[in-house]
Amino acid sequence: MAPDRDAAARMFGLDGRVAIVTGASSGLGASVAGALASVGARVAVVARRQDRLAELAKEIDGLAVACDLSDPDRVGSVVPAVVEGLGPPEILVNAAGNMFTTEPAECEPPDAIRRTMDLNLVAPFLLAQAVFPHMRALGRGSIVNVSSISGRVGVPGIPQASYAASKAGLSGLTAELAVQWARHSIRVNTVAPGFFRSEITGPLYESERAAEYLRRNTPLPMEGTAQDIVGAVVWLAGDAAGYVTGQTVVVDGGWTAR
Repeated sequence: MAPDRDAAARMFGLDGRVAIVTGASSGLGASVAGALASVGARVAVVARRQDRLAELAKEIDGLAVACDLSDPDRVGSVVPAVVEGLGPPEILVNAAGNMFTTEPAECEPPDAIRRTMDLNLVAPFLLAQAVFPHMRALGRGSIVNVSSISGRVGVPGIPQASYAASKAGLSGLTAELAVQWARHSIRVNTVAPGFFRSEITGPLYESERAAEYLRRNTPLPMEGTAQDIVGAVVWLAGDAAGYVTGQTVVVDGGWTAR
């Protein structure tokens, strides 16, 4: 019997499935959106910057939904817009995230703490609630939260208490939703990236001292990129990870394995 050489490819195929990717105006979110579209998904891209979203949506034949996810009152507009434009979503990738202060923990302003939590933790929760009835009706779904190794380990010299707390919260939310919604065949997982170039980490890579610190503490001898994270997200989104739920998958070049 000849081997089915397309079997593995089909496991990663997402033909016709509607996906929502937040934080898609740049960096990891944009890369994830492009990758999901390349394997057949119909992708709605969500972020604040309408001009960048419109360009990306045109490139991937998707839908642009402009929304400031740091405002909880606006988050509720996202899923209805996607349902109207593309259909009911069965994939949600919560890639939007930011930090709004670099002060040490004892000095973090309350407004920065709230903004960080609203964007990094509250918005993913609200979006998960909004896609739930659609995934339940479809009989399947996959939610992938993008966290950070900062939610698992402290990083010396980089003050980020509220950011770390919000990312650790994502892993707790992931485990709880995975258990509650498993009976509906809705899988919920988290990807926790290590350091790679992004709008948040740009200043680190611009400093030779900081860049050397990152190289010295990453076992793999190469610099991480957004594309290194994309594969894990695409895997978790589709049937190849059909029996994986409630997990936090670390993609960090070995940083947390030291």
